[in-house]
Amino acid sequence: MIRTAMILAAGRGERMRPLTDTTPKPLIPVAGRSMLERTMDRLAQHGVPNVVVNVYHLGSQIADRLRGRARIIHEDRLLETGGSVRNALPLLGPEPFFVLNGDGLWRDGPESMLGRLQEMWNPRRMDALLLLHPLARAIGREEKDRGDYYLEPDGRARHRGGAETAPYLFASISICDSRLFSGSPEGPFSLLKLWTRAEAAGRLYGLVHDGEWFHVGTPAALAEAERVLG
Repeated sequence: MIRTAMILAAGRGERMRPLTDTTPKPLIPVAGRSMLERTMDRLAQHGVPNVVVNVYHLGSQIADRLRGRARIIHEDRLLETGGSVRNALPLLGPEPFFVLNGDGLWRDGPESMLGRLQEMWNPRRMDALLLLHPLARAIGREEKDRGDYYLEPDGRARHRGGAETAPYLFASISICDSRLFSGSPEGPFSLLKLWTRAEAAGRLYGLVHDGEWFHVGTPAALAEAERVLG
């Protein structure tokens, strides 16, 4: 049972302006409830008791909204995805943990997505397990989106690299092992740096989401998500 999760909620959400001038992107309501609170609800339903959330842009709003539900890390600069998780490792502990974007939005398929990820997780073979979603089925997909990963028959994920397209998007959720961060630098860096290293070692895997996944990157995509969610 994975008992810890890190939610990345520090970004500025520049492409969602002007909404994010006054509201942090994870707190923007979608069909009546914010993306961050929807994620918190899913983690609670899955039985994850230890949730860590990093904040920066308008971070006091997030801290106030989640009071008592999560441990908050106030960053004094943007550390990007990898730097933020590395900074939080003392609170995350030595066991594997979920990493979720604060602006992630999904609906489960026949089974819980978090449950499917947890069931597939195998620390003997994996340093990271990524949730992937078919590019063609992403709600809110933009013309510029070209996909991120291929998936090998044995479940290993392979980054698009220099290829023009790939069939799967990274769907903003992963399971990571603390050993993934061994030797990682201090300061800002992307999780992609560590996933690339895990891929080279044959220890990066992917799971295809079987429900709906929303790319809420712009006000237009937000409107589409609200239409679908009703």
